Amino acid sequence: MIEVVNLTKRYGDKKAVNNISFKAEDGEILGFLGPNGAGKSTTMNILTGYISCTDGKALIDGIDILEDPVKAKKQIGYLPEIPPLYVDMTVKEYLSFIYDLKKCKLPKISHLKDICQLVKIEHVYNRMIKNLSKGYRQRVGLAQALVGNPKTLILDEPTVGLDPNQIIEIRTLIKKLGKNHTVILSSHILSEVQAVCDKIVVINDGKIVANDTEENLSMKLTGENKLSAKIEGESEKVLRMIKGIKGVISAECISEHKGVGTYNIEAGEKTDIRKELFTRIASHGWYLLELKTSELSLEDIFLRLTMGEDIDLTDNDDEEEAED
Repeated sequence: MIEVVNLTKRYGDKKAVNNISFKAEDGEILGFLGPNGAGKSTTMNILTGYISCTDGKALIDGIDILEDPVKAKKQIGYLPEIPPLYVDMTVKEYLSFIYDLKKCKLPKISHLKDICQLVKIEHVYNRMIKNLSKGYRQRVGLAQALVGNPKTLILDEPTVGLDPNQIIEIRTLIKKLGKNHTVILSSHILSEVQAVCDKIVVINDGKIVANDTEENLSMKLTGENKLSAKIEGESEKVLRMIKGIKGVISAECISEHKGVGTYNIEAGEKTDIRKELFTRIASHGWYLLELKTSELSLEDIFLRLTMGEDIDLTDNDDEEEAED
């Protein structure tokens, strides 16, 4: 688990990070987003022990990164945006060097072999890193982060330089790693965060302005919980069924064509009726042909949170207000 508690970083009179708090639980992939200059890189540098904070704490699996940096760093695998590679080494030499540097106790040959298979670089294991493409260098960088099997992975732009097929493979790998690791993923590719992350934290001007799932953030920003459904069945009966679902505020059939009705449905705040709707449709022998929500895209959410609007969607209501 990663826990940031009232973290502040000052550079003279400027606060690069202003009293922020958030958690990434075990087995959770957390997307960390923010525009340039928002404090994202500063926060990640503090989490990895590269720089110190002015106030607050950064805990890695319960260990304060400042009080016990050696122990805390053993729990971290870090992939910076530009992988820290020694290009005059072979992949084998480099990963062996990282293994020794981290004082890893796992069986060396089998451990490094497993990592190479996981990130699919075993066929370049004996090649010089300087002769590898940018995409394969990125994979080698990810491999070094996995040496020692750390509980926590901090990945900064992990798919930079990869082709579309490689991006899909790395995203799949990250989701797989998220089952057994705590992962913080920083990326400017919003579709990547949307595809991989369980929760999203958005930082802007040094402050956390959102901390929730994408779905909940969309709901909070729109203030609505609406669905549009196309259902094949007798419209009067379908409409009566929909209105009978607990949590439905209103429902109407806005059009009907050849036995297929289009229904606008509004549910109460924080009420998800989709499973119940599907179950009832199936029990009546009707067919659900389409179901859409009124959710904002992650791009819309990001723009609204970082384009100067006074919005705070953090879920830490009991935290003290950040200092001005």
